[in-house]
Amino acid sequence: MARILSIDYGAKRTGLAVTDPLQIIATGLTTVETPKLFRFLREYFAKEPVELIIMGEPKNWDDTDTHATPLVKKAVERLKREFPAIPVKMWDERYTSKMASQAMIEMGLKKKQRQNKALVDEIAATIILQEYLRSIS
Repeated sequence: MARILSIDYGAKRTGLAVTDPLQIIATGLTTVETPKLFRFLREYFAKEPVELIIMGEPKNWDDTDTHATPLVKKAVERLKREFPAIPVKMWDERYTSKMASQAMIEMGLKKKQRQNKALVDEIAATIILQEYLRSIS
């Protein structure tokens, strides 16, 4: 089976997570600088089969768009254009950064480590993917 990849898209950095080939476990992949995202994805897709992209959808608590929503929608359009064979599904990412920070505390990471925004983004992408997997099981 092919993997599922999730994206926590940001203006500066983008967190990525993937499933194992059996689509059971979500694991953080990396965080890339957003301008380098599509180059990274082209290289990754050339090495690993991916059957679905889950894109974190930023929403406010009242379901309205956030300041980041237009950026994410633009990225989704580009994903569909550049990788037409891989479907893209939007997934609610509310509170994932807060959940990632809490997970880092529970893992016992020191304050300096918890300030690593790249790690927060990667963990947030993993949480998005875990939530998606939980919803389909």
